Order: sequence, then C-alpha cells, then structure tokens
Amino acid sequence: MTLIRKYFSCQIRKPSSFIRSLIGGHSTRKVVRKSAEKMAESTSSGIKRVLSIQSHVVHGYVGNKVATYPLQLLGFDVDPLNSVQFSNHTGYKTFKGPVSNEKELATIFEGLEENELLPLYSHLLTGYIGNPLFLRQVGHIVKKLRQANPGLVYVCDPVMGDNGQLYVPKELLPVYRDEIIPLADILTPNQYEVELLTEKEVRSEAAVWEAMDWFHKRGIKTVVISSSDLGQPGVLRAFLSQVNGPRLAIDIPKQGGKDLVFTGTGDLFASLFLAHSHDSKDMASVFEKTIASLQAVIKRTVAALPNGGNGPVKAAERELKLVQSKTEIEQPQVLLKAQRLN
Repeated sequence: MTLIRKYFSCQIRKPSSFIRSLIGGHSTRKVVRKSAEKMAESTSSGIKRVLSIQSHVVHGYVGNKVATYPLQLLGFDVDPLNSVQFSNHTGYKTFKGPVSNEKELATIFEGLEENELLPLYSHLLTGYIGNPLFLRQVGHIVKKLRQANPGLVYVCDPVMGDNGQLYVPKELLPVYRDEIIPLADILTPNQYEVELLTEKEVRSEAAVWEAMDWFHKRGIKTVVISSSDLGQPGVLRAFLSQVNGPRLAIDIPKQGGKDLVFTGTGDLFASLFLAHSHDSKDMASVFEKTIASLQAVIKRTVAALPNGGNGPVKAAERELKLVQSKTEIEQPQVLLKAQRLN
C-alpha cells in the first residue's frame, strides 16, 4: 500500500508533458480548484444540487430511494449519502444491511471537501438517521456547507416515529432538538415528531400554532407538519407556517382502506417541498403542488392494490408507485387548495 501511495503521489506532483499539455501546465490541484470555482459560479446562476443524507434500500421506495427520482425530475442534481443500506424498509417481516457510523460519514464528506465540491450544493436534505453520533456529525456538515455557500438551504425531516411509535433510539431526540433543529431553514415533521420535539401534546389547531411558534423562536423560517389527525373523520390535515408569512392548512382525504398505511410518504413529501420551494415565494402554491404530487402517487399505488387496499396487503404491495407517477410529479394537478388562516 505504501508503494502504491508513493506512485500516485509522484504522478500527481510530476505530470507527464502530455498531461501538462492538456491542462496548460497547471498542477492537478489547481485544475480541480479552478473547476470547482467555475462550477460554484454556475451554482449562483441557477444550478440546483442537493446533498441528501438519509436511508437507502435495495428494494422499494423510502429515504434516498424515494427522494432522488422526484428531485431529478424537477431539475435537481442529487448526491445521495446513505445513513443505512438495507435490503428493504423495516416494515417488512425482516430486513438486513449495515448502518453507517459517524466516522464513515466524516470520511465521505471529507472527500467532497478535499475536492472543493462543497460550494456546489444549493440544498442539504436529511431524513432517517438511526445513530445519534452520526446525527451530531450532520451538524458539523451543515456548518461546513454554509461556510462554502452561505445561501445553502437546509431541509430537515426529523424522522423519529409516527402514530405514537418511536422507531429510532431515544438518544437522537435531544440531538435533534438542541443541535440540529436550530440549523434548519425548513422543517417537515409529522404530528408525533412535533410532540416529541416540543414535549407538548398537539391535539388541537391552537396547539399546532403554539408548536409552530416554538420552532420559529429557534430560528426555523418555514415549518410544515406533513400530516396530522386533526381533520374530520377520514381526513388528514397538514399545516404550514412561515415567519412573517402565511399560516396555511390543507385537508387531505385518506385513500384506501382505513388501516392502510404507506412507508416513504414523509420522505417523498420533504423532497417535493424542497423542489417546489426553490426560488418560490408563493408558499400556498408550493404547499398545494407538494400535496398534489404526493396524493397522485398514493392514488396510483392504491389503484394497483388487491381490492383497492380494502383487506390484508403485503408490504411489497404497498411500495409507492413512484416511477409510474412521473407525469404527476413533473406536472402536479392541484385538486386540494390551501386555506389561509391568518
């Protein structure tokens, strides 16, 4: 290994005359730096690139697997950095695969940094992370990315649980609350995650807005509660609040059988919201388009289920029909309108 490192070191320090002729006599490091500077200039003129740190599955659509495709369809380059690599999501009877640790995350990010790629990111998106030390390392990454690009937008989906069930180690909660949440520009928790973070029950709309204010006081400009059970029977209700901006709600009719649940919808919501909120000041439109595409994907998924999802459904059958919903992602048809509440 030492001989190999010396060989490559020599090649980099003393490129051949042929290589020098190709790069104008500059060193490889200078070429990389100049290339990065040019790309950074392009970024400021409209290039869109997301560093997405969340889970990966071989089969199915959650985490980076469900976030990447919609972002690409909507014009973003996406660099996925996986917090876990599982055979499938954890809703199956079994799952296998490794969980990344904070040292592996730091090493991968170090490679991006040493190649001077950090200025190229317009957005950071984070989702499922199962290791508190890994999550703490994300805090360092946010700060590094902001040093390289002060205009970076951080979209944080604090994936911890749903329907009263925590499915990450409880040690992640204080890291999210005290270290990660204050760094976010956009936060997309569900109702249960709001309760975990604020340590208060959210059982009314008044409690929703109190929770929104709790987040805003910690520096988060835009908070979207992607789903709640505060709607009428058979209807979910989503909420959005922006500092010095609108307070909005959208009623979302449930689809399929009453006990039918899907995995990955929150991850999809966060990626769609990131895409539609880029360079848009119309939060109602952003909210409506996000919900429109999400509901279209769910509708197509339900249509493919046995008996429309009324009855027992296997985990594999409930995987989101993402690729089949390409048109609905690219051209969302808004059917559910946002209600302005302030």
